[in-house]
Amino acid sequence: MRAGRLMSIVLLLQSEGKLTSRQLAERLEVTERTVLRDMEELSSAGVPVYAERGPQGGWLLTEGYRSSLTGLHADELTALLLSSQGDALGDLGQRQSLEAGLRKLLAATTDAARRNAELVRSKIHIDGAGWHSEKYGKEQQPLLPIVQEAVWEERELNVAYERGGVVTERSIKPLGLVAKRHVWYVAALTEEDEMRTFRISRFRSAELLPGGFRPPDGFSLAEYWERSLAEFKVQLPRYPAVVRMKTRLLRQLESERYVLSVRQEGAEGTDGWTTARVEFETLQSACQIMLSYGAGMEALEPAALRKMVMDEIEALRVLYWNRA
Repeated sequence: MRAGRLMSIVLLLQSEGKLTSRQLAERLEVTERTVLRDMEELSSAGVPVYAERGPQGGWLLTEGYRSSLTGLHADELTALLLSSQGDALGDLGQRQSLEAGLRKLLAATTDAARRNAELVRSKIHIDGAGWHSEKYGKEQQPLLPIVQEAVWEERELNVAYERGGVVTERSIKPLGLVAKRHVWYVAALTEEDEMRTFRISRFRSAELLPGGFRPPDGFSLAEYWERSLAEFKVQLPRYPAVVRMKTRLLRQLESERYVLSVRQEGAEGTDGWTTARVEFETLQSACQIMLSYGAGMEALEPAALRKMVMDEIEALRVLYWNRA
């Protein structure tokens, strides 16, 4: 265990340069005292590690010290870094193992490939917890290549963007691409220096402008995306309800497009049914979803939802009875 941690310290310093005791402790999930003991052991073993004092100080390796792993191409490293994003590996308990493996690759590759890998992480973010787009088909995004080029070269774009049937033209400074399942977005600064997110499939045209730009200092694409998602969810309309449903359908309900949250109340009954508190977007969407589950779900509260579902069922009964 300790040998693995010592190797992780060496690889972290090789790939990232100077790191403080606190930063190393946080990354390795140990105390700063443990880090200091590990540094003493590395030094005793002949590893050229040393401390730089002062407010901007930290631990470093002697320049030129490098592990022996070679042969990884820059495009291969880029693909590995992109594939590491998302929550699936975390769900399997393999996130730390993957990060450790990537540290080894980053530590052993060339400086140019390492700089390219850092650029990839700053320009592209993969969000795997998407909008359930697999249910609605993959979007056509013919302008994605030119948007990607603008992001990569830090060039301004003149775009025509359609929303709600209205097309507007504007100039944007694209800072990064985000993929949420099969849907691509670009985070960009507008002419008013406001951060906005644009859905690339809604671009009707896109033209590279000659002028370049510098991204804002300290901008983090992943942090911006998570923050904007949180703000978006807060602004969504909410319609809370209580339902009784077959427990095996809970997971399916959680994946519904217009369901914001599902919380099971108590344990599953002996009949295979359970009670859940559900946040739909609207009364109408709640009714449509309830009807789609047929006899597998019953609306308990509020009374307005229960009445709307009953009215729809009665209308269906009359329709089919008249046909008979």
